Amino acid sequence: MMISQRQAYGEVLAELGKEYENLVVCDADLAHATMTCIFEKNHPDRFYNFGIAEANMVCAAAGMAHNGLMPFVSTFALFGAGRAYEQIRNSVCYANANVKFGLCHAGISTGEDGGSHQSIEDIALMRVLPNMKIFVPCDAVQLKQAVRTAAKTEGPVYVRIARPPRAVLTPEDAPFVPGQAHILRQGSDICLMASGLMVEESLKAAELLEREGIHAAVVNHISIKPFDRETTLAFHAQMPILTVEEHSVIGGLGSAAAEVIAGVPGGGFGMVGIIDKFGRSGKPEDLFQAYGLTPENICRQAKALL
Repeated sequence: MMISQRQAYGEVLAELGKEYENLVVCDADLAHATMTCIFEKNHPDRFYNFGIAEANMVCAAAGMAHNGLMPFVSTFALFGAGRAYEQIRNSVCYANANVKFGLCHAGISTGEDGGSHQSIEDIALMRVLPNMKIFVPCDAVQLKQAVRTAAKTEGPVYVRIARPPRAVLTPEDAPFVPGQAHILRQGSDICLMASGLMVEESLKAAELLEREGIHAAVVNHISIKPFDRETTLAFHAQMPILTVEEHSVIGGLGSAAAEVIAGVPGGGFGMVGIIDKFGRSGKPEDLFQAYGLTPENICRQAKALL
């Protein structure tokens, strides 16, 4: 079953709108791309289109939060995390305002929109901000879990949302705890630590490695901040770790893991991700091939690390 995270985002917002009377949604003229149009249809009196004015939208959301509302701010990840960065820093995180960010079209899987719209630095920007929590779901089920958790969590939360439809990997009853990684596959030779759409690619890579007699564990780090230090250190003590992400290797999952294991004796360490480059236009599958975000390249990098 293939479902897009953005479709799931619109659906869960509409569901939460029935549960939380103070929940409002703010969008920057992209409701049919972020799928907040589903919430708008169900709760038109609590939907606000700010147009292409992301900084104004974030400031208004901060004001709403200070008056008891729970705003979900939605736009493309590049414009939300980038264009409105100062407002997120000063008006939301500095004040620890209860604003949630559901930022869509993250990573190079945005596709033909090209490098100007492909955010490969959003996690790094949000991760450095005090009070901000960051969830990077791997599928539609986990996206709904992340959004529901964000609604229950006081303070700023960033949920990173992918554009394309993808297979559902997560059982409906799977637990979701901020700061807790999910071990999807046990292994004894190397650990593939992945986030977002790269979780599925890492599971495929583990199957390829298995054919060559290499037993790879796969860990889904949906919670980038808070980060699961305990699980990371436990695997580091036993085997090499290879992080896999659809984000720059600077400041994302790889950096978070490296910061935890720095100076701690253990196995080797490597990173698969976007290596200090911008995105470009193309079909997502072609871009994944061009940037090495494929099971085959993950497999190659794992064997090189071993």
